[in-house]
Amino acid sequence: MRTQNLVKPSAESLAASAGAAAKGGLPPVEKWNPPFCGDIDMRIARDGTWFYLGTPIGRPALVKLFSNILWREGDQYFLVTPVEKVGITVDDAPFVAVDFEVEGQGRDMRLTFVTRTEDRATAGPEHPIRVDRDPETGEPAPYILIRRNLEALIDRKSFYRLVDLGRHEERDGTRWFGLWSGGVFFPLIPSAELA
Repeated sequence: MRTQNLVKPSAESLAASAGAAAKGGLPPVEKWNPPFCGDIDMRIARDGTWFYLGTPIGRPALVKLFSNILWREGDQYFLVTPVEKVGITVDDAPFVAVDFEVEGQGRDMRLTFVTRTEDRATAGPEHPIRVDRDPETGEPAPYILIRRNLEALIDRKSFYRLVDLGRHEERDGTRWFGLWSGGVFFPLIPSAELA
């Protein structure tokens, strides 16, 4: 994690630039290459709450606006406009998937996730699901790629619903418990580890 080096850009100036750039859908932040201006005191907590100067941002429209100009390089996150790029802190994943819809069954199933910022992604080749394990507790932490290179942590209630849809499949000589979506099987845990 970077040390905070506060700079002149403010949430207000970023919001104004993001608003101007966002007309007509997601802005093409991957094509912009503005100078890095330093870090701003903005943080996304593990539960998806956005903070500015230590205070939660209470306006969902403003959070959505900021989420549209979010960019990731390696393990670092930035808010990017055509004229500035500022670093922010992300505790885990920048998004939280709070629900999903199911279409079909078995190998033909399609799982479409929705985030707190109303992004939608159907799990499949372009939106893979992966599971990390907490090294201390072994607790699973499931994620889905939402857009660009930005993931959402799948919330606990959704994960429990996903488990009810899971099935066992053989992969590379190991039997896995996992999910089908968009024609892809996503292994969650080795079957042998299920009690």
